[in-house]
Formats: sequence, structure tokens, C-alpha cells
Amino acid sequence: MSASDNIALVRRLYESQAAPAVLEEVIDPDIVWDITPGFPGGGVYKGFESVGRDFFGPLLERFDTFYPVGEEYYADEDGHVFVLGHYHCETKRSDRADARFVHIWTARDGRLVKLRQAADSLVVDRVLNG
Repeated sequence: MSASDNIALVRRLYESQAAPAVLEEVIDPDIVWDITPGFPGGGVYKGFESVGRDFFGPLLERFDTFYPVGEEYYADEDGHVFVLGHYHCETKRSDRADARFVHIWTARDGRLVKLRQAADSLVVDRVLNG
């Protein structure tokens, strides 16, 4: 796939607000999901099932709303897509925040096989813990 095809793949994920049906279509079952230490649930998850259960499960229990908003997309010819954006989140207490992120995706054969995330963990921590 070309760099523009890979951007379209990643953009579709963000524009769906990470809708489960879209996640299942674009995320490879064996994805490697690398989340910045210090971010809630930070660590490396292997496999889509683990990402849903072990990362998103505990994370979404703490929020009423949590989704990524892609703002800028860049790609190279090696299957990497770089996204600058922010997480929009609202806690169970109705506290709201937008936390900046950089996502580096690796695409292969029309699926996303790796995510490496760096995010403003301090903003997320403050909205969760005051």
C-alpha cells in the first residue's frame, strides 16, 4: 500500500472515534500496542484481544468518554503513519480534558500491526485524580 493509502486507513480509525467495528476491520489480530509508561495502563500489549481486555477495559471504566482525535497525518514509504492529535476525555465525575499525543502506526497489508504512543500523561492524570 502507498503512504496515502496508509494515511486513509489510519484516518478512518480516528474519524470513527475508535468504533469497535472499525477497530476490528483495521487492527491486525496480532497487533503490538505500546503505550507510554506513566499513562493509565502504560505498557506493551500483544494482540487485539489483550488490547481490548487489558488496556481499554480498565481505561474505559474510568471515563464516560475517551477517544482520539487525529489532527495531522504524515506517512513514509515504509508503512509508518505519524499522527499528531489529542485524546478527548470526560471522567465519571464529568471532568473534561484534551491531552496531546503522538501516535506512530505501522501498517502492513491493509492492517495496522503496531502502535507506539507518546502522550501528555500529566493532563490525563490530573483529570482523573484532581
